[in-house]
Amino acid sequence: MWCFFCAVSPPCAQWLGVLGKIMYLFYSNLFVLAYFLFDDFNQPFLVDKNVWTFYVDHTGSLLVSLNDHKARITCMRLFPLNETSLFRIDPQKTNNFLVMSSCDHSIRLWWKGSCQRCFRGHSGLVSTLSDKLLGDGPGKVLASGGEDSTVRLWSLSSSGKHGQRALKSTLYGHVKPIKLIYVAGHKTSLLTTISTDSMVRVWDTMIASSTSRSSCCMGSTSIPGAPVNMKCHESLLYAAAGSSIVEIDLRTVQKVNIAAVHQSKLYPLEALASKSLICTGGISSAMLWDIRRNQEPLKPEPIAKMDGHDGPVSYLHMDPCKIVTTSPKDSYINVWDVDTGT
Repeated sequence: MWCFFCAVSPPCAQWLGVLGKIMYLFYSNLFVLAYFLFDDFNQPFLVDKNVWTFYVDHTGSLLVSLNDHKARITCMRLFPLNETSLFRIDPQKTNNFLVMSSCDHSIRLWWKGSCQRCFRGHSGLVSTLSDKLLGDGPGKVLASGGEDSTVRLWSLSSSGKHGQRALKSTLYGHVKPIKLIYVAGHKTSLLTTISTDSMVRVWDTMIASSTSRSSCCMGSTSIPGAPVNMKCHESLLYAAAGSSIVEIDLRTVQKVNIAAVHQSKLYPLEALASKSLICTGGISSAMLWDIRRNQEPLKPEPIAKMDGHDGPVSYLHMDPCKIVTTSPKDSYINVWDVDTGT
């Protein structure tokens, strides 16, 4: 059985096809693309305050609406149920629960088609959620970032339908809205954030306090251009902004290399850490980069250029077998070999 989520009303949506993890949807005259939620979802194009869940199998589809939010949804993530103590389940099961943030200042946790928790604390819209849960063991923590320039840490072991006492800490330091949040690969208590002014900060959440405004920020650095995306691999952070991808050592919070450079604006960034590969979208093509080859102080060069679109390659999927690219300007879904880009 396949499960995916979208943010359009079914009477206005036309399902044009499914390939890999990608689907196309039309909402009136607005083109929308959404990722299947097997991994995560953080594309801020959602156009509706409702999320429609489709369970698709060989017999047809079942439609469920998750509609408790009162404003536009900004971010969605899936996390394993067995990483929290919120729900009583068989620890051997691999079910996931869904977390969504919204412009209504709230964060909601969903399981079995209903809202199980609602977290409130941001004074503005909640712009993003961490890609993973922080910490080890059962006491995992969710991080959120908001338009109020704060990062907030939420306990996923708190009781109560509305998540009372769930807010553990509020991290101050950014002066602009938070754009993205990622958990470091080498240490699950380290959090990396980037704000809309392209300021990157690294936080040690183990020393965050719920009673003090003192910062647990371990360091900060800025990168050129408007932020696009970030990916963590072990102790390295790859931050895409403007037309380049900057490699940052999270142990020192220092820029160590330029991993990729586009001639024009850079769109999405995806990474396959196991093969040291990153993929970026450009004006009419995607590019594949081997970060091991780009350690010299020369201008980095892609190992493959994947043409075939009439507009900007705004959406990418990357897994150990393939790269999937698409553009909102054409009707093509192109599939490429992940090792060669052909």
